[in-house]
Amino acid sequence: MLFESVKIGPVTAPNRFYAVPHATGHGWSQPDGAIALRAMKAEGGWGVVASQMTEIAADSDLASHPMDRIWDERDITAHAKQVEAIKAHGSLAAIELAHGGMRARNYTTGLPVRGPSHLPILRPEVPIQASEMSLADIAEFRHAHKGAARRAIEAGFDILYVYAAHDLSLLSHFLSRRTNQRSDAYGGALKNRMRLLREVLEDTLEVAAGRQAVALRFSVAEPGQRLGLSHKDEGREVVEILAELPDLWDVNISGWSQDSATSRFSEEGFQLEFTDFVKTVTSKPVVGVGRFTSADFMVSLVTQGRLDLIGCARPSIADPFLPSKIKQGHLDEIRECIGCNICVSMDGYGVPLRCTQNPTIGEEWRRGWHPESVPAATDVKNYLIVGAGPAGLECARTLLMTGHKVTLADAAEQAGGRVSRESALPGLQSWVRVRDYRLQMIRQHNNAELYLSSRLTLEDLVEFDADSTVIATGSSWRDDGVGSTRFQPVDLGSRAVITPDNIMSGTALPDDSIHCVVYDDDHFYMASVIAEKLVALGHRVTYVTPLASVSSWTDFTLEQGRIIDRFNSLGIVIEVNAGLGDGGEFNSTLTGKTIPLDYETLVLVGARLPDDKLYHQAAVEKKLSSVFRIGDCLSPGTIQAAVLAGHTHARQSGSNFTKPLSFRRQGIYCSE
Repeated sequence: MLFESVKIGPVTAPNRFYAVPHATGHGWSQPDGAIALRAMKAEGGWGVVASQMTEIAADSDLASHPMDRIWDERDITAHAKQVEAIKAHGSLAAIELAHGGMRARNYTTGLPVRGPSHLPILRPEVPIQASEMSLADIAEFRHAHKGAARRAIEAGFDILYVYAAHDLSLLSHFLSRRTNQRSDAYGGALKNRMRLLREVLEDTLEVAAGRQAVALRFSVAEPGQRLGLSHKDEGREVVEILAELPDLWDVNISGWSQDSATSRFSEEGFQLEFTDFVKTVTSKPVVGVGRFTSADFMVSLVTQGRLDLIGCARPSIADPFLPSKIKQGHLDEIRECIGCNICVSMDGYGVPLRCTQNPTIGEEWRRGWHPESVPAATDVKNYLIVGAGPAGLECARTLLMTGHKVTLADAAEQAGGRVSRESALPGLQSWVRVRDYRLQMIRQHNNAELYLSSRLTLEDLVEFDADSTVIATGSSWRDDGVGSTRFQPVDLGSRAVITPDNIMSGTALPDDSIHCVVYDDDHFYMASVIAEKLVALGHRVTYVTPLASVSSWTDFTLEQGRIIDRFNSLGIVIEVNAGLGDGGEFNSTLTGKTIPLDYETLVLVGARLPDDKLYHQAAVEKKLSSVFRIGDCLSPGTIQAAVLAGHTHARQSGSNFTKPLSFRRQGIYCSE
């Protein structure tokens, strides 16, 4: 059923797998990277592959968020190359034409930001205001959108998007009662606020003239947003009024943190409660998203008449070959998205995608990596990998793909290292997929051996006499107060101090530990899940951090607001701008005054130290001809970084490279 064709207006998708628009981090200045990434999805069997948000004009410059552009004729060549790469595999090519409206900054163009009303732009930290669009401005915008549609047709796209989603679109801003404070024909009642959306949709259909399909990407609800659309009232009304106009409805929820919620705070298919109604009010095909990874669930969505096409962004990043693996019956070989949003976090830095599950994403053009193949080894070697965590497992999997023999040993009773330990914490259950996928792939090879409960010594390594030894023994959390904001240890005297390692290993807290302080000088997810765990164990918890915000880096993974809500619901007290003092007291980082906190146990979530003793023994005594360390054992970081390190080492070492892998770099030259 998933491989039935679906008619979308004048074009036909070869199957129901739809790779919806999402940013890749390449933008207009690095088109070849994005072209190769999307071509890989087409090769992997996605029936429709869409480009990311594509700016239609120079007054929609999103600055540090590198988007595609189709401002004028000079942009057509790169898009035509993208279309050719997608269609080479039999997929339809779609383009998301968009104007950022009040989300634009126009730093690089110097043009005024445009919006429905005179209001600050939708980035509170940026000192810019939007200029209320006159009727002439609105007419100019419509003209620009039609021009962009014509250029997209010239480039060869099959599907043209009208974008009104995620609070990232001028059309969304006209629809919203929060941002549209006009009193003319484009403001006030819903029929006026949606006037521009209807006009642009009709304009695009006119330009397409029945040759290209026109899709409307629309957020039917804005959960938690004051004056936001709801699927029960105005969001539904918009769909009912425009029901038969577009050739395709691409529906989701807004804003981006709602649409791309992590697995910690949402289940597979979490958007369906908002979008289910759309199929009941339109005869046109509907695509929706919800971090779909289960083939059975996908089938149920079609059989139950909830969706016509299975939309995926993050799952298509984690495994570009997801459709092909389902078609071939290789369900156990799918790299299922774990919903960690490392991919999303890269957008905050304006760099190409990274993924915890798929280390090849973003490297298709730059390093020539393919997610399903690795160059075969010309000289088969015997590798010993010490440590079966994310780095060791990925290194082993990749080396086995090249044809080498691999022995993998770990001191623990269970493989997975930090992945196994962390996936037992609140909300992180899906992270175990990082371990399970790699174990499944490793077990398919006859030249692989895995030994658990095997703590190896230097003598063991020497006796094994591998051609190459890889140390991937991970890292441990520090218990001396060193963290991101303090590089010197703290004298904590006789205070009861524990780390996340103690809690994950099941170490019992002291009997008098009624009140626990979790001190976050790491600033990602760990301190917050440890705080949740302690509450579940019956402790009273205060979360303390020297920074001005809770779990500050989770703003990049779109979780920060939800973490704060979770803290409040669990009664976890929050203390920000509070640094750890030399005696275990806490001092305000703003005033220097002591913050009174009586507690029995201090949980330090700060820096980590590599568990690299075995590596240094081998390196110093030089009893091994070839020994390397990778992952957290070399540089403690994210799970994604550990997986990438394991993959990179295997590609480099397993393919007989003697120098670090080089990167292709794209230069942009323009004489005009």
